[in-house]
Amino acid sequence: MRVIAGLARGIPLYTPGTDLRPTMEIVKNAIFNSLLEVVPDARVLDLFAGSGSLGIEALSRGASTCVFVEENRKACDAIRRNLEKTKLSGGDIHNADVIQWLEKSAPASTFHIILADPPYAKRPGERDFTPELLFSAGLRRALVPGGIFVLEHLPGATLPLEGRWECLRQKRYGATEVALLRAIEPGIL
Repeated sequence: MRVIAGLARGIPLYTPGTDLRPTMEIVKNAIFNSLLEVVPDARVLDLFAGSGSLGIEALSRGASTCVFVEENRKACDAIRRNLEKTKLSGGDIHNADVIQWLEKSAPASTFHIILADPPYAKRPGERDFTPELLFSAGLRRALVPGGIFVLEHLPGATLPLEGRWECLRQKRYGATEVALLRAIEPGIL
């Protein structure tokens, strides 16, 4: 796994020896090609950050800042190492439960882009973060008006948008599907 483009192009990233599944390069490239004009000078939030590859890609491509939120301490250490290795500035790491951080700590109207690659619920009874994120008042509040929420999810899963989100683009890439969403303002349908 490496940085694809920008200031840190080609630098390999450290991945901790955990059960994290990093975003494939083809998926990462597709996401950032879709966000090409939005990334420069953007404030980015990387949820379930893992090794930090998505947020680091944003910083490498010109984002002004990126807040990384990850519950796994080893993954947070990997993000720190990767930021040092790439010599990119503007990274801020929070070792926290993503949903709790969104509801209690996420600053309002701050982020132009929110990236989320949560663990997928593949079996009945497993925690499904997708609806939790889509119904999170903290997540919607953290986006600037017109901001974009990029959600990686299990292919074929129906997203419960329920008049809260507008789907700008959705595409499948092998074992993952990516949706680009924009919050619908209350009263606007």
